[in-house]
Amino acid sequence: MRFAFFTRGEPEPSHLDIRHGDSAFRVELRRRSIARRVTLRVSGATGDIVLTLPERTSIATARKFAEAHGGWIAARVSRLPDRVPFVAGAMIPFRGVPHRIARRACLHTGASTGPDGESEIVVAGAEAHTPRRVREFLNREARQDLAEAVARYTACLGVTAGKITLRDTTSRWGSCSSRGGLSFSWRLIMAPPYVLDYLAAHEVGHLIEMNHSRRFWHLVHDLCPRTDEAEKWLKTNGAGLHRFG
Repeated sequence: MRFAFFTRGEPEPSHLDIRHGDSAFRVELRRRSIARRVTLRVSGATGDIVLTLPERTSIATARKFAEAHGGWIAARVSRLPDRVPFVAGAMIPFRGVPHRIARRACLHTGASTGPDGESEIVVAGAEAHTPRRVREFLNREARQDLAEAVARYTACLGVTAGKITLRDTTSRWGSCSSRGGLSFSWRLIMAPPYVLDYLAAHEVGHLIEMNHSRRFWHLVHDLCPRTDEAEKWLKTNGAGLHRFG
């Protein structure tokens, strides 16, 4: 049974607006049946502020908790990296190398070297279409690189992968379904190639070992000698990829 603590006839709010000094913050509310205490987090990937509540916790208690931690919220939000939209002039990573988005006459969006020798992602057409075209380009390149890496590793192991799906997940970089379907974050194309390569090896490894046992990690290390280096890169830099676009 779910216990709700709000005025009869009014729906439970999905968020709270919390003020601290001159700043206002939107705090998302999430109830979890397995939660045993109130927890608060600020996502380094999306900047979302989430307050998780046990089923029996009242909204009044939730608000009091959030307001008491207004200073903590403000401090965490202030340390989040600035967002970088996909617009002309923005600098974004592509296969681990900074590229500037440039609008010029061209047939297709693609990576090239500018007149001054700077690495660029060149986009044609109206400015309003730039964000979409940049993202489509990154998705296309990510799919190509991942398909090639998956094909290489499945051939090495003598297994067959299912459909490859690209998503924009914040909690994981890749996954493998029980039917052999592989899913990856398209943002891996912004990381150095060895990181994307490692994620392909990791998920292909799950086609044999659907776990994270010692045998699984031995398999992945055999497939990808730079596994530890890639894991370290993701731990240090992975969340930062979500500030682009």
